[in-house]
Amino acid sequence: MNPPTLSALYETVDATWPAAAYSRVGPWVIRDGRGGGKRVSAATLEGVFSPADIAVGEAGMAALGQVPLFMVREGEGELDRVLDSQGYIIVDPGSLYVCPVEGLAAEYLTASSETAQWPPSDIAKEIWASGGIGAHRLDVMTRAKGTKSVIVAQSGGATVGVGFVAVRERTAMIHAIEVSPRSRRRRVGTGVLQLAADWAQKMGCDYLTLAVTDANRPANALYSKLGMSLAGSYHYRTK
Repeated sequence: MNPPTLSALYETVDATWPAAAYSRVGPWVIRDGRGGGKRVSAATLEGVFSPADIAVGEAGMAALGQVPLFMVREGEGELDRVLDSQGYIIVDPGSLYVCPVEGLAAEYLTASSETAQWPPSDIAKEIWASGGIGAHRLDVMTRAKGTKSVIVAQSGGATVGVGFVAVRERTAMIHAIEVSPRSRRRRVGTGVLQLAADWAQKMGCDYLTLAVTDANRPANALYSKLGMSLAGSYHYRTK
């Protein structure tokens, strides 16, 4: 099976890490993020727009009490230029990675996975909280519909790493990878990804994907080292 297209990956982000609500305002999809971060709060362009439509998007987000924030995807150069001309600056540029599940699932850390764990355990919540992933992002996970799981990496009987993975069609996307502070630099992140790929394969998926900020250089280096392919990019603009 061919890898998911870039447009399909953008849709997978929405499906596996959903906003609380969506509305159409002019040419924009407005997301009600409810504190869940940029991915669930940014407006995206759907169709033809004019510079005057920026104000329409701003009003839609202001109605939700949100600071104006636009996600700019590949191929949206004109939107990028217009936002720049109106004083919007780039924040949190990111990348999308993809890998066949068998490419990651073949090798294992000394770890095990509770692949059907939902809702997350208290220890999973504690590890996420140590990385700043709190109640609002847990709400995002809860909203994801369909097949999903908490990936739990264990070593010596202790939980050392977690991630959240969900499925859209035959593609799995992993979010919120977090390693216990005491277990960092011990290949636990690799283990979480391998366990997620194994779970995804059992769920009938062909690919494991993820989105990451470019500023997270260690994570980007890890994904490249594991053979994940860079599939596309995006960034946000805000005033």
